[in-house]
Amino acid sequence: MPIVDPRTGAPLNTPEASQQPSGTQADPSSYIVDVDMSNFQQVVLEGSVNTPVLLDCWAPWCEPCKNLMPVLEKLAHEYAGAFVLAKLNIEEHQQIAAQLGIRSVPDVKLIIQGQLYDQFQGALPEHQIREWLAQYIEAPQDAPASPEEQAEAALAAGDAASARAIYQQLSQEYPDHYDYQIGLASAVLAEGNPEDARAILDNLPPEHRDGAKARGVRARLEFGEEAPDAEELAALEGRDDSEAQYRRALRQVADGQYETGLDALLALMKRDRAYGDDAARRTLLRVFDALGADHPLTVTYRRKLFALLY
Repeated sequence: MPIVDPRTGAPLNTPEASQQPSGTQADPSSYIVDVDMSNFQQVVLEGSVNTPVLLDCWAPWCEPCKNLMPVLEKLAHEYAGAFVLAKLNIEEHQQIAAQLGIRSVPDVKLIIQGQLYDQFQGALPEHQIREWLAQYIEAPQDAPASPEEQAEAALAAGDAASARAIYQQLSQEYPDHYDYQIGLASAVLAEGNPEDARAILDNLPPEHRDGAKARGVRARLEFGEEAPDAEELAALEGRDDSEAQYRRALRQVADGQYETGLDALLALMKRDRAYGDDAARRTLLRVFDALGADHPLTVTYRRKLFALLY
């Protein structure tokens, strides 16, 4: 039995996408559906004329599929019928899989008005799936925070232990998504375990170990090691020379007082550009690495640095 477009009778292919329709279904049993040869045409192709269908092609032997399916089901419940999640076991329904051209799983296809709109392969992390899905279907306004957002919020609130637990779970579920391991290193560092954080970073593949996110965590780690301790800070009390100004700025950055530390480093550049072989400028660049290129402080202080240099 061929799988056909309900409007044209042609086999399912990848024509240009048409306008996304609207439509919802309120009953959970109607928006999470196991499909086979008996209902594929009705649920996926005919049903997608009114409501977008997310077709999850999976297999019982596929470990990434087992990680992905709960995420898709969670999103289906959140969207509450804005799309139908159709689950296809390719092991049991190889004829459909062959007609769809499935070569590996998980393979997720977005079907709208009987046509293939978009697709992705592999067990993507939740935040990436949310971003991908939001391109086509408006996300619910009351959607809960993703695990990544929860971890970031925990770190911002000083709850490094909760962030570490979240990143550990994510790293186990998605071992090839190395940003989670970098997040874990950041949480471990925030807990006060720099050597454990360094070990996590050192074990990353080179392209991730040397990437911007890992460099940022490593920079924070190094600031913590280089910054003066309480005894040295006390010894610097009352001093206003370049070395004292620089050492205090390091401590401020290591303690997360980024704006204060950046201001101090800029002031040192204006006062004594030659100190430490241009140490203030080089340290500013390291702080930008630690914060990330898109951080508001990075954007603001890059402009200030450029104005000072030119």
